[in-house]
Amino acid sequence: MPSAISATPVSSRTRKHSSVPQHTTNAVRRRSARPRTRSRTTAGLASLALSAAVLAPVVTSAPAASAATATTVSYPDGAGLVLNAPIVAVATTPDGHGYWLVGADGGVFAFGDAGFHGSVAAHSVTSPIVDLVATSDGRGYWEVSANGGVYAFGDAGFHGSAAGDPLGGPIVGMARTADSGGYWLVGSDGGVFAFGDARFLGSAEHLSPTSPITGIAPASGGQGYWEVAANGSVYAFGKAPFRGTAPVDTPTVGIHGAGDGYRVISRNGGTYALGGAPFKGSLAGHPLNKPIVGTSATGNGYVDVASDGGVFTFGSVGYYGSLGAAKVYTPPPPVASAAVGLPYGLTSYQVAAWDRVNVCEEGGDWYVNGSVFAGGLGMSRANWSELNTFGFPGNAAYATPLQQIRVAVAFAERFYGSPDAAPDQGGCSGGY
Repeated sequence: MPSAISATPVSSRTRKHSSVPQHTTNAVRRRSARPRTRSRTTAGLASLALSAAVLAPVVTSAPAASAATATTVSYPDGAGLVLNAPIVAVATTPDGHGYWLVGADGGVFAFGDAGFHGSVAAHSVTSPIVDLVATSDGRGYWEVSANGGVYAFGDAGFHGSAAGDPLGGPIVGMARTADSGGYWLVGSDGGVFAFGDARFLGSAEHLSPTSPITGIAPASGGQGYWEVAANGSVYAFGKAPFRGTAPVDTPTVGIHGAGDGYRVISRNGGTYALGGAPFKGSLAGHPLNKPIVGTSATGNGYVDVASDGGVFTFGSVGYYGSLGAAKVYTPPPPVASAAVGLPYGLTSYQVAAWDRVNVCEEGGDWYVNGSVFAGGLGMSRANWSELNTFGFPGNAAYATPLQQIRVAVAFAERFYGSPDAAPDQGGCSGGY
């Protein structure tokens, strides 16, 4: 399908050259620290994803330590729940006896000894949540959205956010300092934002132009961090040692430090342990209902989560339930008929044409939420931001099919010269 180029605004952030390790490159540019302000979201907000009645059976206690007295334990599996949005991240408690899952709408689900401290699901966030990070004592957590907004709950302190800053790419991950007194945000372009007592030590901005950054992890002692790209490339900063690149065969979803090295996790569940990181197992080669979207580690174990809420634990992290049996709400697709009065001034011809594009590009899924392309028509985030002048959601993945088609018609007018134009239906060549 033909590609249309949309210019990305140049960031006004001050940069200066800094020295970097040989295993990165001398082209690394540093983001200068400057104060950022955002009002803190009050902890204790009710989650729309879980009512009080539903939350009780979902949150469970860790099983008895003694095998002799243990009885059969039935862990929650999400049966009967309908999720407002797919799961996007997981965070484990410090002792490995619990974990949290978070959806793109900000709904938080607590298992084992993980306490529920609130969520942003009760609020209409304009940008999807992309990560959740727990505090060092497990009594709080942060949610971070693609536009850089940070939301603090429990004993998590708010130290600033990147909301309103000119971003070179959407925020894709977050990491905290050892004392929870600060955190780093990382964008898909590799840019790093440091807040609180987190020090800026360099970034992979512009180092991976063909493969977006997917995650960040702190090194032991907080004197450095790693960034990982979708193709498995790892970039080390500060005192974080470089231990090699992960030979992934599907895009990565995250990275976590362990021992004197790190582990890289990919969408098919493959785990790549590099350096001194202990390998505790992998999902590679196992059939998955949905791809892995997040990972978290503590002590001598780690946990992966799939977009449907399926949970997979390894090493010292225990299993305490999942949302694998839950259903993710999917609004009905547009009706491509000759109906009169279609919204947004659309015609049945336009709806039918772009509905075929959706089937070709995304297999009928209208709610794809990628780091570069989003929605059922594979539209780049940059083009969506420029052409969405109708007050629709800021992320195509959260717009209805007809809203996405209306923006696509605007795209066709801009780049094809006709509101009735649409890409060739004979092939699928990716996002436009």
